[in-house]
Amino acid sequence: MELNSNQIREIIPHRYPMQLIDKITDFVPGEWAEGIKCVSVNESFFQGHFPQEHVMPGVLIVEALAQTGAVAILSDEEFKGKIALFGGIKNARFRRPVRPGDVLNLKTEITERKGPLGFGKGVATVDGKVVCQAEISFAIMDAEK
Repeated sequence: MELNSNQIREIIPHRYPMQLIDKITDFVPGEWAEGIKCVSVNESFFQGHFPQEHVMPGVLIVEALAQTGAVAILSDEEFKGKIALFGGIKNARFRRPVRPGDVLNLKTEITERKGPLGFGKGVATVDGKVVCQAEISFAIMDAEK
């Protein structure tokens, strides 16, 4: 099952410039999601990171993995209409730089849930090569109206 950028916006609250996933290519609600981020030279963060050598900030790659996981968990009927907040990041590893023109493939699996708290594992690849992996914890809460 695929979701386009507008459908993603119906699930997670992120908007420009912080919506970091362009498309969900497949997912199982409450379990896992796969998506893509098409990295463009027009990204606002490239103005300062780094003007002479464009590299996507690692923290934004982890954020893209978290948003992919948020689509997985928040598409579960139990959590529809809620938001997922970062609880923590463990064992983040960055293997190679992500540059304009790269297609960032994102996969996040929800590994454990305890009520409104949960854990996931994410892997980001470009051309089949791992660029980032991380363990993420999150808390689910009601969105303020």
